[in-house]
Amino acid sequence: MPPVNETSFETALGGRVQDMVEACTRCGKCAEVCPSVAPAGISEATSEDLIGGVLDLVRNGNGPEASRKWAAACMLSGECIKACDYGVNPRFLLAMARLGVAKSDKELAERRRQGVDRYREVSRGVTMLSRLQLDTEVLERLGQKSASLSMPAEPADFVFYTGCNVLKTPHIALLALDIMDVLGVSYQVMGGPSHCCGISQLRAGDAEMTGRMGSSSMEKLSRSRSGRVITWCPTCYVQFTETILPTVERQRGSRPFEMNPFLRFLGERLAQLKPHLQHRVEMRVALHKHPGVAGVVEAAADILKMVPGVELIDLNQPAVGLQSVHVGVLPKFKRELQLRELEAARGAGVDALVAVYHSDHRELCAHERDWPFRIINILEVVGESMGLYRHDRYKELKVMQDADQIVNECRDLIATHALDPQDARDVIVRVLLGEQPLPLKVSNKGDNIVAPG
Repeated sequence: MPPVNETSFETALGGRVQDMVEACTRCGKCAEVCPSVAPAGISEATSEDLIGGVLDLVRNGNGPEASRKWAAACMLSGECIKACDYGVNPRFLLAMARLGVAKSDKELAERRRQGVDRYREVSRGVTMLSRLQLDTEVLERLGQKSASLSMPAEPADFVFYTGCNVLKTPHIALLALDIMDVLGVSYQVMGGPSHCCGISQLRAGDAEMTGRMGSSSMEKLSRSRSGRVITWCPTCYVQFTETILPTVERQRGSRPFEMNPFLRFLGERLAQLKPHLQHRVEMRVALHKHPGVAGVVEAAADILKMVPGVELIDLNQPAVGLQSVHVGVLPKFKRELQLRELEAARGAGVDALVAVYHSDHRELCAHERDWPFRIINILEVVGESMGLYRHDRYKELKVMQDADQIVNECRDLIATHALDPQDARDVIVRVLLGEQPLPLKVSNKGDNIVAPG
């Protein structure tokens, strides 16, 4: 890596933002296509006024209320990027507007404290839930525990970057590794809280610490022969490709690697993958879609269509957001979307609702208890056709809906990892069971969920 010059990360970020503000023509096309505008209740504002106000928020944190609501309601769907004719990334500008608001509303000390608290909270949840499911050997395969401190003698062709939260649903990450093993891909696994992308700090409004965290992880990720990182988490992908890497490039004149989402990586290797899809998977499936990373939904559909026996059904439901967790900025809208999709899946008679991302799986999987179809990850379908299997312990635990029962079920791993049972129970209640945007049915007997208010 070239040495860092005198320009700080925050200064380089400010320069990028200024260039983009100047390039924006305030035409409003980004707001016209944004799926957040209507559910955020700001449809009466003109598109030109919305983006104009966002630019004010970017500059000094002060702007009209409608523009503040728009920035806060961004689901990171990415439609705005496709709509812009001038090379501006409105999604990035909305993130910078939120940064500007945070700087205006709170002093640095408070923002920094919030960033630290958010990081610790994520770290605690990831660490606990992964250890309630995995022994030390499997954790090390996912780049955790002592494996995070060791480096191979020779760099692998790729770095596989898990991000943090997929470790809560480790069967998904393990299937990704199993698939790469079958394809003969050489990789090193990195991820977890020790390789943070800096998103917690950015959301708290601490640009300097965002740069420190993201740049530190970037240095670790830049250790592959190909100069490419295969990433699972879409949040990390957007954070690196839209905030960290372009800003570092402005600082240093180059970026250390390029990133490619795992599903796009597989989609580019369909010819290599196809001979390994040897087992028929007799299922009618519907794909749960989030379009925020270009090409991922398309790659997922192409892969499912190639699995022998799979019939892909289009539920004709809205596809918005980067992943399910990002739609949570509009909670009522999110609950309505999830309910309509579950009803559509039942009406279509599918055997499975298939999600791509980990947050989608965490939020939806327990509904399998109440609806006449399975809720699974796309890699489970691919894996079954390839003869690969990883048990979904997360769903098994969540369906129990009983914190004390879950603690009892995990008692052996609690002892193995020397975890505090009360601390484990607290994380189970707040994170595993608490992450349920659309309530489950009270019992298994009812036929319908009452539509959320």
